[in-house]
Formats: sequence, structure tokens, C-alpha cells
Amino acid sequence: MEKTYMAKPGAVEKKWWIVDGTDKVVGRLASDIAMILMGKHRPTYTPHVDCGDYVIVTNVDKVKFTGRKWENKRYTWNTGYPRLRSESAKERFAKHPEMILREAVRRMLPKNKLAVQMLEKLKLYTSDQNHTHQAQKPEPIELAVKK
Repeated sequence: MEKTYMAKPGAVEKKWWIVDGTDKVVGRLASDIAMILMGKHRPTYTPHVDCGDYVIVTNVDKVKFTGRKWENKRYTWNTGYPRLRSESAKERFAKHPEMILREAVRRMLPKNKLAVQMLEKLKLYTSDQNHTHQAQKPEPIELAVKK
């Protein structure tokens, strides 16, 4: 009788991946990144253990939306005062370009305490920043390729 493998929290070897975000569609890139952060790309995926890898995304300020999402997509949040605050994707991208991709990935992760740990493994850099993770020897990976 075979037993199902369940990963232990400290026994999972984490890898580092690097992705170039130039001309990638935000939704497709975010779904691929979320799968790697959760660890669903591994055959030893365990839902209650953080089995995912680290992901470094460079050139986050060169991602794109399809259609008219730059004008039509709205990000809303509550400040505690009456009425919601909101801004368009173009306004948010002008202030914080990395927040567009971080929010997309965050919303694709599970809604539990593990999601906070998973999101900390996402490192985002704009084109004018150099990432400081050369010591981890990240391997390049091609994500968000239309098939």
C-alpha cells in the first residue's frame, strides 16, 4: 500500500527564478507567477505547506494590459472614512508600476496565512533598478507565453 507524499515545512528546497516582464500581459504573467509561488509546478505540491519558489521579475514598468484596461480598470480601497477611494490603472502605474503586478499576483494566491509568506517571495524591480539577488543564482524562465 502506497502512502501519499506530504511535504514537511522545512524539507522543501526553494529555487530562484528570474523573469523579464518586458511586453508581457499582466494577467497571464501573474497567473504563472502565482503557480510558482504556491509550488503547483512541482509534483510534491502540498496545499498546507509553502512549497513554492522565489520569483524575481525585472522590467515591471514595461508590462502591458490588453484592450482598454489602462483607462477602464479601477483599483478601489477603503480608508475608513465614508466613500471608497479609487484610481485607474494608468494613474497607479504612473506612481507605483510594481503595484500593478503585485496586486494581480496577490489576488491569485489563496486567501490564508500562507499567502503572506508566498507574496514575500516575489521580488519586483523596474528597468532602472538592478536586483540584488545574484548570490542566489536565479535561473531564467520564460512565462506568460501565448500558446
